[in-house]
Amino acid sequence: MATLAFVTAAEADQVDLLIVDDDPLVRAGLAMMLAPAADIRIVGEAGDGSQALPLVEARRPDVVLMDIRMPVMGGLTATERLRALTPAPEVIILTTFDADEHVLRALRAGAAGFLLKDTPPGEIVAAVRQVARGRPALSPSVMRRLIARVAEPGVDLRRTRARRRLDGLGDREREVAVAVGQGRSNAEIGAMLHVSLPTVKTHVSSILAKLGLNNRVQIALLVHDAGLLDGNG
Repeated sequence: MATLAFVTAAEADQVDLLIVDDDPLVRAGLAMMLAPAADIRIVGEAGDGSQALPLVEARRPDVVLMDIRMPVMGGLTATERLRALTPAPEVIILTTFDADEHVLRALRAGAAGFLLKDTPPGEIVAAVRQVARGRPALSPSVMRRLIARVAEPGVDLRRTRARRRLDGLGDREREVAVAVGQGRSNAEIGAMLHVSLPTVKTHVSSILAKLGLNNRVQIALLVHDAGLLDGNG
């Protein structure tokens, strides 16, 4: 028989977190760093992606803090697997390097954040809270790399493909997609387009479904690739 559970406001805002890194010292350091945050509860640790998968299914964390280079199953493959789950946790990639191919693959796989391990503790805590609320968290260096992609070879082909995908959206959905690409929150989008918050959420859900994407970061990447943020849309 089901029992009723009374949830306090503090519990409702609590973020359950799983730490995945092959170095026990790094895991311990992250746990100590996050311990002062009363609204973040560490529900488990894993040494690689293969260990993380069953833990996620058993403990249902809201956010997974994920290293990239790990034995057995690395962070990029694990992110792809985790984001295919229903419900899927948000994933923040935390690594010592920010090579373009890793950033892009992680974000396209559905990661909501990409931070370097030398990111100040306060910013890591803020990033966990941010992605738990459905907003991306990217370090400044990662943002600079993404912006620099417009000058890379092959940008014309990438732009054509991205625009073709976006052609399947309605006019309002396209406006919402561009606003997401600009980093606006749902509340900001609603105010800008003079629509209610539930309407914005409905449009975002519709965009994700139509484009076969699973989070706002992927919408932003597609809009960026389409050139809709540089005044040429």
